[in-house]
Amino acid sequence: MSTTRRALLGLTLAAPAAAQQMVPGEVDGSALLPRLRAGGLVLFFRHADTAGEPCDRSYRLGDRAGQRNLSPRGRAQARRIGQRFAELGIPVQFPVLAGPVYRARDTAEEAWGSARVQVTDSLLADDYAGARLDWVLAEHRRLFNAPLPAGVNRVLVGHRTPAIMIYGQSVGGTAFPEGAALVIEPGAAQPLGIVEFVKLPGGGFHGC
Repeated sequence: MSTTRRALLGLTLAAPAAAQQMVPGEVDGSALLPRLRAGGLVLFFRHADTAGEPCDRSYRLGDRAGQRNLSPRGRAQARRIGQRFAELGIPVQFPVLAGPVYRARDTAEEAWGSARVQVTDSLLADDYAGARLDWVLAEHRRLFNAPLPAGVNRVLVGHRTPAIMIYGQSVGGTAFPEGAALVIEPGAAQPLGIVEFVKLPGGGFHGC
């Protein structure tokens, strides 16, 4: 983890008082599944698996070679996530919104197809935000809390550290694996839970 990232994680001290750390659960059999099928919620995905891939080096948007990218099984995981939405009957409001760092946008595009994905700096990774960090966090809060109609769910794909900065250590540590989603009720102080649509054995975290 970079020195900059350690410093940014210190901002979690300004987040809401930390609740007990959440435990991710598989979506099958989850008590949240009926609500997801009804719509009206926000699903904030952490990008899919990156295990074994080189860490970020350049922190420049558009520089794929300088970024940590999805692993081959991360791409397969992302495709399977999109399939699971169809199998489970979970409605999605299109376009899906994704951050511009390749591991986030690739996750969304593998899952739902590039034609149904909008890339936005609002979901930028913290390490890429620089002087725009306050704006990026405000945009995350806006997208987490803006109301939406029943019958669809807002799907966002980004990175875990902005979520930790907003919600505190309840979503820190091992609570929010790669490929998992925070389930958010707009206006609530904390996510309703964390669900995994496609759990990878031995996956979920990298060594960067």
